[in-house]
Amino acid sequence: MLLSLAQSALPIGISGIEKRFGAVSILSDLSLDVAAGEFLTLLGPSGSGKTTLLMILAGFVRANAGSIKVGGEEIITMPPHKRNIGMVFQNYALFPHMNVFHNIAFPLKQRHVSAAETAERVERALDLVQLKGLGERRVDQLSGGQRQRVALARAIVFEPRIVLMDEPLSALDKSLREHMQIELRNLHRRLGMTTVYVTHDQREAITMSDRIAVMNAGRIEQIDQPEVLYARPQTKFVAGFIGESSFVPVESRNGSVWYEDRKLRMTTTAPSAGRHLMVVRPEKLRLVADADEAGGVNLLPATVGDVIYQGDSFVCYATLRDGRQVTLRDYCRSDVLAKLPAPGEPITLGIDAQDVVLVADQ
Repeated sequence: MLLSLAQSALPIGISGIEKRFGAVSILSDLSLDVAAGEFLTLLGPSGSGKTTLLMILAGFVRANAGSIKVGGEEIITMPPHKRNIGMVFQNYALFPHMNVFHNIAFPLKQRHVSAAETAERVERALDLVQLKGLGERRVDQLSGGQRQRVALARAIVFEPRIVLMDEPLSALDKSLREHMQIELRNLHRRLGMTTVYVTHDQREAITMSDRIAVMNAGRIEQIDQPEVLYARPQTKFVAGFIGESSFVPVESRNGSVWYEDRKLRMTTTAPSAGRHLMVVRPEKLRLVADADEAGGVNLLPATVGDVIYQGDSFVCYATLRDGRQVTLRDYCRSDVLAKLPAPGEPITLGIDAQDVVLVADQ
């Protein structure tokens, strides 16, 4: 039954994967564990290796070295059709000459499932993806969102223990894409299948994932829960790729961290001596009206470059004394709007001690 996938979901163990195309290294000694029933997203820019890794998992691309185990069973040399893995492609890969029913039924036909059981499973899958009654409709009569649902139904109809998705929402408009993100997340919770999802959209990854593996140049820079990745990035790349960030140079010496001539208040231990970067998120900055009453807030003197009204919020672009640009974003509350500075005006920005995050300057 489609609703019992959680009981058969399996973990994935990826170890030492290498992939080269000629002299070009695409994946380099990559290792990763995915828990049974987890929704894990591979996130990164174009060329980071995320889709190549997914294709190796699916069996469509052969790795040069490494191991992939599903539930403890080695599958690195196993052909795709024997891996029992569902796949949702970026372009959906639906058969235009088949109606919705036969598109979804195709994996069952390949597995020689009886006609009666096929009909039952397809109807359950259609109901699950909210397409009940559309089995006879042609693919070219469907909207983008409906085609995406058909592709998903085809991927789960044969009850795989693992589902792989390669940017399945990239062709949808913004509103539909956001709606389908929630639907896919809810469907995953209902079925509990182990899911590996590929996207370059960091907001999509944060919305849907149990954990995110941020990839860069064929390696995993950091893997963690979305809220940890955002709040405590471990590298400059992760801080810049997940959300908006400015980077302010600081120096660690004698167990303290300094910004220019100011000792920073922070809740974490100072890093090793040397130059580092403070990650400054727009929503973590605030305007400080009276520096003498700022208490435990770290102060950053600056000059306003521009203030832009955006409806529910405003953005203030400012320049620090060393010439670096930072951005402040806040909600348009009446008390804040009444005190908005003008371009060219000197201001003091504040960042709380618990919001000070440092990464290596590289």
